[in-house]
Amino acid sequence: MSGTPVGNDIRRLRLEHGAMTQQALADACAVTRQTIIALEAGRYAPSLELAFRIARAFGVGVEDVFRWEG
Repeated sequence: MSGTPVGNDIRRLRLEHGAMTQQALADACAVTRQTIIALEAGRYAPSLELAFRIARAFGVGVEDVFRWEG
């Protein structure tokens, strides 16, 4: 599977938020842990809705989590 031009700081944000687990973030965003794994690895670009859910889970804006690298 090829990568996506959407980069992210999910792993860094998880660690900054009390070493939040991938499963805890997945639960907060109503997705599977495998989705979080794929996002962190850059193999998957989130839907706009999921991007907002992830940002909200960290209490930051979408652009604090995701960036365009294309």
